[in-house]
Amino acid sequence: MKKIILLVLLAVLVLLFFQFELEQYLTLEYIKSQQQLIDQYYAENRALTLIGFFLAYILITGASLPGAAVMTLAAGAVFGLVTALILVSFASTIGASVAFVVSRYLFRDIVEARFGASLKAVNDGIDKDGPFYLFALRLVPAFPFFVINLVMGLTKLRLWTFYWVSQLGMLAGTVVYVNAGTQLGQIESANEIFSTEILLSFLLLAMLPFIGRKFVTVLGNRKALAGFSKPDSFDTNLVVIGAGSAGLVTAYIAAAVKARVTLIEKHKMGGDCLNFGCVPSKALIRSAKFLSHIGRSREFGIDKAEAEFDFATIMQRIQSVIKQIEPHDSVERYTGLGVDVIQGVARVTSPWTVEVNGQTIRTPNIVVATGGGPFVPPIEGIDEVDYYTSDNLWDMREKPEKLAVLGGGPIGCELAQAFARLGIDVTQVEMLPQILLREDPEVSDQVRQRMVADGVQVLTGHTAKRLVKREGRDILIAEHEGGDVEVEFDALIVAVGRRPNSSGFGLEDIGVRLNPNRTIETNDYLQTSIPTIYACGDVAGPYQFTHVGAHQAWYTSVNSLFGIIRRFKADYSVIPWATFTEPEVGRVGLNETEAKQQGIAYEVTRYDISDLDRAIADSEAHGFVKVLTVPGKDKILGVTIVGEHAGDLIAEYVLAMRYGLGLNKILGTIHIYPTLAEANKYAAGEWKRAHVPERLLDWVARYHRWRRRS
Repeated sequence: MKKIILLVLLAVLVLLFFQFELEQYLTLEYIKSQQQLIDQYYAENRALTLIGFFLAYILITGASLPGAAVMTLAAGAVFGLVTALILVSFASTIGASVAFVVSRYLFRDIVEARFGASLKAVNDGIDKDGPFYLFALRLVPAFPFFVINLVMGLTKLRLWTFYWVSQLGMLAGTVVYVNAGTQLGQIESANEIFSTEILLSFLLLAMLPFIGRKFVTVLGNRKALAGFSKPDSFDTNLVVIGAGSAGLVTAYIAAAVKARVTLIEKHKMGGDCLNFGCVPSKALIRSAKFLSHIGRSREFGIDKAEAEFDFATIMQRIQSVIKQIEPHDSVERYTGLGVDVIQGVARVTSPWTVEVNGQTIRTPNIVVATGGGPFVPPIEGIDEVDYYTSDNLWDMREKPEKLAVLGGGPIGCELAQAFARLGIDVTQVEMLPQILLREDPEVSDQVRQRMVADGVQVLTGHTAKRLVKREGRDILIAEHEGGDVEVEFDALIVAVGRRPNSSGFGLEDIGVRLNPNRTIETNDYLQTSIPTIYACGDVAGPYQFTHVGAHQAWYTSVNSLFGIIRRFKADYSVIPWATFTEPEVGRVGLNETEAKQQGIAYEVTRYDISDLDRAIADSEAHGFVKVLTVPGKDKILGVTIVGEHAGDLIAEYVLAMRYGLGLNKILGTIHIYPTLAEANKYAAGEWKRAHVPERLLDWVARYHRWRRRS
C-alpha cells in the first residue's frame, strides 16, 4: 500500500507538471526574458532564492522531470560560477539519489523477478568494475542522466557508492554547463552571442562527451595497468602470438604500415585452417565429389564410368595440397615482408613483455591470435578407444570399413559425406533434433537427404553415452528416446565443436579476463581487460570462421598501432559463411528461424534453382535461393542459398547487404548467361513480381487502350 501511495503521488506530481505547462518556465528563452526580475529578487532575498532553487532542483531531478540542464544554465547566469557550481553539484546528486531510492523501493523487486536477464549487462558491469562503471556512465552517459538514476536503482549498487560516484562523475559536466550559463547571463546584445567567451563555452559543451570519453579511457587504462612496471623503451611495435589466419593478417597489415612486428608461432605456420581444417577438408571433399560424379555418369550421358583409387593416395594428396599452399603462409614469405618471425612457445609476462625461447621482447602492444582446437567431450570410455579429431585425422592412411562421426555441425556433415563417397560405411551421431542446427529445417532436410543418398546413416536425437570395447570391437552407445542404440566402428571422428586456446601462456597471471565459454573477453575494439593486449580470431570469438579472424585482424592491427589517434569498432553487421556439403549451403544475415526467434518482421522470396538453365545443363538442378526482406521493401535482411557453388553465389548478397543495396539493384544488374549467378537475379525478379504496383499498371493499361483508339 505504501508503494502504491508513493507511486500515485509521483504520478500526480508529473501530471500536474504537464497539466499546468510548468515546462514552459524551464526554457532558456523564458529564463533569459525574466533575468532582470530574477536578478532583482535574488539581490533582495539571497538566502530564500538559494534555498528555493536548491529544493526545486532536487524536486525536478528526484521526480525525473525535464529541465535540469536548463536549470543548470540558469544557475550559472543568476548565481555566478562558484555559487552555482556548489548548488547544482549537491542538488543534482541529492536529486539523483532520491530518484535512485524511489526506483529501488518501487520497482526493484518486480523488475528483478520479471526482467532479471535484461539487467544482467548492467549488473555484470557493476560486479566487474564497481564504482568505475557508474563513473564512466556519469562522465560519458550512454543514456540520459535520469535513466541512469532509475536503472541503477534496480541494481545491487549501494546508495552511498551511488552518491559519491555521481557527485564526482557529474562534476565535470556541471562545471561546463554552469560556465556556459554564466556566459549567457552576461549577454546584453545580439552581437555578444558571437563573443569569444560564449563560443568557447559552447565549444567546450559540445566537446564534453569526447573529452569525457577520452578521460574515462585513460583512467580505465591506468586502473587496469596498475601494479605493472612499464619498460623505458621497446624492442618492437607489436608482438603477435599465433600464425593462423588472424595472426598472419595482423602481422601483414602491421608490416605494411612500416611498423616493426614480431610474429610468434609454436607449431605450424598457417594455423589450423591450412594444416588441419579448411584446406585439407576441401581437398578431401574435392576427391570425394569426383568419385560421386563417376557414380552419376549416366546423368551426363556416359553409359559406364569406373574409377580405381587407393585411400592412402587420396589422403596423401591432401598433404600435397597443403604443401602447395604452405608458401603463402611461410616464414620465408613473412620475413620477406618485414616481419620478425620466431618459432617457439610464447608466454605473456606483463602488459608489455613476452618471453619466447629464453628471451624477453618488450612491446607497447600484444595481439593474441592463438586460435582454437577440437573439443573432445567427456564421454565415458573415450580414452579407451582410438579416435580422430582435426588434429590427427589427416594422418589416416588405412581405409576403415565402418566410420562413426560424432557431431552434426558443418564439419561433421562435410566429413561424413566425403568419407561415405569414398566407399566407407559411415554413421553420423548428433544429439540435437537436426543436423546443421543454425540453418532452417528445410535446409537441414535437403542436406540430410543427399547425405543419406550418399550412404550416410544419420542418427539425430541420439546422445552419445559411452564407448566400450566388446570382443575386440569398438562400440559407441547412444541414448535415443529412452533406449540405447549401438554403433559399431573401426574409426571414430569427434567433430562436436572447438575450444579456444586461451590458457597456458600467461594471460591468467596478468588478469586478462575470459568469457564463460573460455574465449578472451574483448571490447568493441577487440581490446582485452588489459588495454595493451588485443585478441582476434577463434580465441576471441564470437564467430569461429577463418574469414572472420582475418576481418578482425584489421581492427587489432590498426587499433593497437594507431589507437591513441583513432580507434575503430569491429563491424559484425554482415557475416557470411558456407557449409561445403553437397548441396552447399551459403548464408548471410538472418534466416527464418532467427527472424522468428528475434521477433523481426520479414517477407520471404524464394527462387528454385531447378528452373535455372545452367543448373539444368550441369545436371545440378536442385536447391534454392531464399531471401528475407523488410516487409514491403527490397532491403535485404538475410539470404540462404542451397545448391551448387552456394558459397560463391552468396558473395553478391554479402556485397549488397554491406553497402545497403536492395533487390532492385540486383535485378537491374546484368548477369552473364548461362551462369549459376543468374539465380540471384531471378530471385530479385520473384520479389519484384510479388510487389507489382497494381494500381499503376491499371492506369498504364488504360493508357495503352487509349493509344490503340487514337
